[in-house]
Amino acid sequence: MFLIAGLGNPENRYQATRHNTGFLAIDRLASHYQIELTRSEGKALTGSGRIGGNRVLLCKPQTYMNLSGESIQALCAYYRVDPAAELLVLVDDIHLPTGAIRIRKGGSAGGHNGLKNIAQMLGTETFPRLRIGVGEGVPGGNLIPHVLGNFSKEEWTLMDGALDQAAEAAACFVTDGIDRAMNRYNGTGKEKGHSGAGD
Repeated sequence: MFLIAGLGNPENRYQATRHNTGFLAIDRLASHYQIELTRSEGKALTGSGRIGGNRVLLCKPQTYMNLSGESIQALCAYYRVDPAAELLVLVDDIHLPTGAIRIRKGGSAGGHNGLKNIAQMLGTETFPRLRIGVGEGVPGGNLIPHVLGNFSKEEWTLMDGALDQAAEAAACFVTDGIDRAMNRYNGTGKEKGHSGAGD
């Protein structure tokens, strides 16, 4: 069983914000594979299905971003998911240009409170994550209005393609493993070779 988790905040007012990019990516993946996220379990909205013959559970934690680990730890324990090999977390990243994606096997949270809480709850930073760039906003400015703001029309043109790439990369992770996914999808998007936080 693979667990693919997208991070975000559950209220409608956050639905299309940059910080909900993980939710948007899960929705895109679910659409590609006709998986409906209609169950409530482990403090998350979940849906199960198959990708390339492999059983997957898609989830959107409903705990709010900073407590994402509560949900993911509970689901990993219940379904006996190995975080190092069978968990993939989809998350926004202000350190990547808008529309870029980057996959890593583990590493630091890079200042992302959702990833930080997951690492705390799992007791390890060794779990794969797929970061989706949302840009850094105004250099030196307040990050909260940026991450809780909506994408501009120009940004959404980049993000629409990035969400498709993220869905494809997540599927590749399930069917071919993280090394193949990293080789195939790292550097896609706006700026190839950009080094994000937590690398």
